[in-house]
Amino acid sequence: MATEESSAPANSGRARDAAMGDLVKQLSEQTSNLVRAEVELAKVELSEKGKRAGIGLGAFGAAGIVGLFAFGAFTAAAIMLLATAVEGWIAALIVFAVYAVLAGVLALTGRNQVQQATPPAPERTVANAQQDVQKIKTSAKEGRA
Repeated sequence: MATEESSAPANSGRARDAAMGDLVKQLSEQTSNLVRAEVELAKVELSEKGKRAGIGLGAFGAAGIVGLFAFGAFTAAAIMLLATAVEGWIAALIVFAVYAVLAGVLALTGRNQVQQATPPAPERTVANAQQDVQKIKTSAKEGRA
């Protein structure tokens, strides 16, 4: 009988160790899954922001090119005005105005796209990770209490 009583606490200790081992294994698996999910979310978010930045930079580039055309048309208008002072310069001035308006629209579009893409940090991923850390801290505190 004495041996049966002394083996009972040893068996419960092994059961506790086994349960603790399972908990550690689950924690490891869940942490791994959480990290994978957060990395995937970061990839998606950075991809979206990169696309917006690319569109914005393309619009800025187009605005620069159209701005050069506007400057060329303005130069042509000024030359025509000085050379002949006839109606040809009015046509060149109209072309300049159209190009200048187009350059302004493209520049504003590019600026808006770049502003939407910044900051390039994955904000949703960072917020989710902070929430996860807070939940783990809360769970740890409750487990110790």
